[in-house]
Amino acid sequence: GGRGGAGRSDARGAGSGAGRDEARGAGSGSGQYPDPQARLCEAICSGIRDYFDKTGAGKGAVLGLSGGIDSALVAVLAAEALGRDRVTGLLMPSGFSSEGSILDAETLANHLGIRSYQLPIGELYQTALQTLSPVFGDLPFNTAEENLQSRIRGTLLMAYANKHGDLLLATGNKSEYAVGYSTLYGDMNGALAPIGDLWKTEVYALSRWFNEQYYGREVIPVATIEKAPSAELRPDQKDSDSLPPYDQLDAMLTLAIEYQLGESQIVKAGVAPADVVHRILRLVDRNEFKRFQAAPILKLSVKAFGTGRRRPIVQGWDG
Repeated sequence: GGRGGAGRSDARGAGSGAGRDEARGAGSGSGQYPDPQARLCEAICSGIRDYFDKTGAGKGAVLGLSGGIDSALVAVLAAEALGRDRVTGLLMPSGFSSEGSILDAETLANHLGIRSYQLPIGELYQTALQTLSPVFGDLPFNTAEENLQSRIRGTLLMAYANKHGDLLLATGNKSEYAVGYSTLYGDMNGALAPIGDLWKTEVYALSRWFNEQYYGREVIPVATIEKAPSAELRPDQKDSDSLPPYDQLDAMLTLAIEYQLGESQIVKAGVAPADVVHRILRLVDRNEFKRFQAAPILKLSVKAFGTGRRRPIVQGWDG
């Protein structure tokens, strides 16, 4: 998550931008953006500004702030694109939210100078569980309870957007959208997904660049960048519980989605064992129905999810 807004530094020094130059277009054109990260920053900020200005539908932007890296980066980009006075962050902790994440979100908001509100969802969550108890019965805790938290947050975010005439920014990244690690009618709610065409590894790289090169100081808390990523929807949850390391995951997904290689070709490339490649590609295929309902995504690569990548919503390719 994050909120925040101080003015940016004029020094945008060349950094070690991560991100595929050929896919992201670094080095083309007039040479105004020799650093791939500077080019990404300008592209995303231009996309956000254009979307708001040309639709004329939103006075400002609102987003959920979790204390995680994705919402932190979206908050920074929104503040840069629209100005900090037009950005609001809602921090909506549950009983599974760590104190560190809450503090990280508050710190980011203070650094950026954006409006932020803390709206705990614990009581709403318990009320919803009580209402559902006749149909949930004694079935064990699973993704239903996890997604319920995300959907409560999505409802509060949409309520704020409607009441104040703002547009909601979705904070999901390309890695999550690819394998379905996102919640329909929850964190996928939004009018625009600014980083939906950035892999998780690129989210980290751009976040570091903002601190080290763009601002020259810690705006996104270092703890946000360094901690193990987690949705914090159940006790001690980590993304690594069910996904390979993001560098390995993103390597597979890049070959499958941006280079459109088949399973055998990806296995031959040696980026991951055959069983891992097979499992991840099955996740990609089985979550097309979610991506079909996602918010519009700013295109940053040769193959973004959305209108430029058409696939059957359901199919039986994997048997």
